[in-house]
Amino acid sequence: MSYQDDIKAVAAVVEAKGDSWAAINPESIARMRAQNKFKTGLDIAQYTADIMNADMAAFDADKTKYTQSLGCWHGFVGQQKMISIKKHFGGKTDRRYLYLSGWMVAALRSEFGPLPDQSMHEKTAVASLVEELYTFLRQADARELGGLFRALDAANEAGDSAKAADIQDQIDNHVTHVVPIVADIDAGFGNAEATYLMAKQMIEAGACALQIENQVADEKQCGHQDGKVTVPHADFHSKIRALRHAFLELGIDNGLIVARTDSEGAGLTKEIAVVNEPGDSGDIYNSFLDVEEIDVSEMAEGDVVFNRGGKLVRPKRLPSGLYQFRQGTGHERCVFDCIGALNAGADLLWIETAVPTVHEIAGMMDDVRKVHPDAKLVYNNSPSFNWTLNFRQQTFDTWTEEGKDVSAYDRNNLMAAEYDDSELSAVADARIKTFQADTAREANVFHHLITLPTYHTTALSVDNLAKEYFGEQGMLGYVAGVQRKEIRQGIACVKHQNMSGSDMGDDHKEYFAGERALKAGGAKNTSNQFS
Repeated sequence: MSYQDDIKAVAAVVEAKGDSWAAINPESIARMRAQNKFKTGLDIAQYTADIMNADMAAFDADKTKYTQSLGCWHGFVGQQKMISIKKHFGGKTDRRYLYLSGWMVAALRSEFGPLPDQSMHEKTAVASLVEELYTFLRQADARELGGLFRALDAANEAGDSAKAADIQDQIDNHVTHVVPIVADIDAGFGNAEATYLMAKQMIEAGACALQIENQVADEKQCGHQDGKVTVPHADFHSKIRALRHAFLELGIDNGLIVARTDSEGAGLTKEIAVVNEPGDSGDIYNSFLDVEEIDVSEMAEGDVVFNRGGKLVRPKRLPSGLYQFRQGTGHERCVFDCIGALNAGADLLWIETAVPTVHEIAGMMDDVRKVHPDAKLVYNNSPSFNWTLNFRQQTFDTWTEEGKDVSAYDRNNLMAAEYDDSELSAVADARIKTFQADTAREANVFHHLITLPTYHTTALSVDNLAKEYFGEQGMLGYVAGVQRKEIRQGIACVKHQNMSGSDMGDDHKEYFAGERALKAGGAKNTSNQFS
């Protein structure tokens, strides 16, 4: 329904109510409706699930159409990201999402204070952040439309029908800031029932894609830390099914499940899998265990042993009570995990790797796609990688294999600033620049994300401001380093009163009280200095 059609529809309702509703302006209601396109989190979940599924189909047809996101830890961060994307990319948000990082929830949103990424934070904090992100994105819509409504009034008052028609078209074809969120549910924060309950809360808040990992919930570690402990497939698949049940119960039939395997770096398991018949998933899981063949007479008190192919074997057990896998099995276990997760109903895969190398990611995905040709990957372009060092070393190694002279470089010191302007650095940077496109093409990576970018940008910008403001530059440190740049770059939040909803509040006051409204945006509002 167009804006003008909605005005007519509201006018009919108001007119039917008689004199008691005579003071209600149908156009004001039409504006408020346009500014509140999404009534519930489930509306958002369905809308964004449709977008993400369409994007996956487009990617299947054209590998250049991969998607991207940046991790956000506050609604304002997500809002500013999407406002900036619309500003810089022709008013569109195509194939740009948000990522909700469990790491950042733990580090920045827990009432316990900063925590490591080990599922110790309040589980409800994740759903709360999903809701907060969408609250800010919906406000970005309302703010942008409010500006268009005020411009429409100005055009009509000036008698400029052509401009009014153009603004009317922008209102009718407004592009929302609301985009899909890929939300981290860690290892489910408990058993399958706990996973289901938390998933429902996240979906009801608006999440259309949930990312879950195959670690033990009570031993969960960050994917880039040591000490990761995986679970047998039966345990992980029950949680995948719990997510699917939550989506289907809430009517989001095309909700997305991202199954993450940490097996590349996880050398431990907490339990030996149940084997129902030779060759089943439990049997294969156990086949990767580091075991030794023993005679029954060699069993010690408290030993755990099992039958493997008619032989008695004892898995190597650590003092922690955990069992270890054989060295060098990470690739095979990742492939095994990915195939099993897709068989259990996952839509997308996530493989945590030790370093960002195209050939390693492609190698694992090639093996997965032998069974599931359309398997698509979500890849974490993590700040836990030293991208500069990794790609300089990769370039160094490639040059060495090609017989190129590398005597000017010290491979063990390639992070040194002295190499920043070197040929090797330029080649490495070019590889970093095309990494996402290369892995989309060669490894079927559908979605690229950076988990913690806004954590690091905040730290960097605050460091620069503190250095200047508390140093010799004083107030100029803020003015030159922040405000002037905001003005020059057209950053909307330079008018922070407007960003907080002050102008929308004025609009509502006028709707409710007419000429009696006491508005904040008058001549004495200092934000007018930025007009």
